[in-house]
Amino acid sequence: MKSSFTLKNGYVFDAGKVKKGDVFIDGEVFAAGDISPEFSSADHSDISGLYILPGFTDVHVHFREPGFSYKETIKTGSMAAARGGYRRVCTMPNLDPVPDTLGHLKTQLDIIERDGAIEVVPFGSITRGEKGDALSDMEAMAPFVAGFSDDGRGVQSRDMMREAMLKAKELGKVISAHCEVNSLLNGGYIHDGIYAKEHGHRGIPSESEWREIERDIELAYETGVKYHVCHVSTKESISLIRDAKKSGVDVTCETGPHYLLLDETHLREDGRFKMNPPLRGVRDREAMIEAMIDGTLDMIATDHAPHSAEEKSRGLEKSAMGVVGIETAFPLMYTGFVKSGIITLGRLMELMCFAPCRRFGFECGIGAGKDASFSVWDLEREYTVDPGEFLSMGKSTPFAGERVFGRCVATYHKGKKIYSD
Repeated sequence: MKSSFTLKNGYVFDAGKVKKGDVFIDGEVFAAGDISPEFSSADHSDISGLYILPGFTDVHVHFREPGFSYKETIKTGSMAAARGGYRRVCTMPNLDPVPDTLGHLKTQLDIIERDGAIEVVPFGSITRGEKGDALSDMEAMAPFVAGFSDDGRGVQSRDMMREAMLKAKELGKVISAHCEVNSLLNGGYIHDGIYAKEHGHRGIPSESEWREIERDIELAYETGVKYHVCHVSTKESISLIRDAKKSGVDVTCETGPHYLLLDETHLREDGRFKMNPPLRGVRDREAMIEAMIDGTLDMIATDHAPHSAEEKSRGLEKSAMGVVGIETAFPLMYTGFVKSGIITLGRLMELMCFAPCRRFGFECGIGAGKDASFSVWDLEREYTVDPGEFLSMGKSTPFAGERVFGRCVATYHKGKKIYSD
């Protein structure tokens, strides 16, 4: 029997603005109003002072299963996402087995069906084993994936990327590219900037990112593919993407909260500050913020990348690349940019909900007949980021100890309460 309930007197984000009112949930969907017979005996909860926001969508997470479940699982990752207010995530394919055939993908889909607390949509790989030598079975996987990516590795061959783009265009799917020229990495592990020079670290130059974006934009223009750039981190990358959009290239991009809020001046000799791409220079971060304001930056994606405590305890040089972020993304962005007046709540919802859904073809928003997948927030609640509270198995974040506003009180997926604070 389906359940019906009402959340009353909340601040509801709907149609691009906040209004005070009630939401009515009838089974798995939002109802138009308190008109159903079931509502006469429905649960009524007063949530005065709390905000109802559409569930967020993160198009770039690593839930590590199958293959690396000691770092994270579909179950723990999706519960962490629910705690962060997410209704949907898209998982990257650097797994074992790599989802490069329908059979390999099914291994992951079966786990998602069994353990996913929210909607979990995988990416298929672009190439077999993410090795860059031959295309994956993109056609067989297309109905079941968000798009195609070799995240963690850049596709080094121009001809291979062209072939992948043509196939993705044929299938109507997005190519989501990790852009990195291997020959320019120089054994680096943090940004090739002031901190690296002053502390004797090997640096990753900005060119390793923007040079491949430059190539891919040319190919995207040629092929007409839907092209998406993962975790943009440099001012040159932003400039290239801005110009490409003006030229009519079908390109979008994402970045993570850490590239907007931190730069190399925040680095410490600690593995929780190590990720790929690395924290860049001050001017790079300023370019990210400008792009967020002017619309060049399309969406926020966390690149949630959990590792074991031991893997993150080896300092900047030897720790594994990657930090967690799905439980802190909204509070960090809300505190850093909405509370400070740099962007509006509406712009943040565009970045974390509406833009990713438009690009990858997902439903979102609050409205009659739509999935009742949303989160309830106390936006005035101030607290300290404490990794010990995380539901993710990964605890490594550069934001440990930061004071933030915005606490997720509850997350619902298709009318069912998945998380409650």
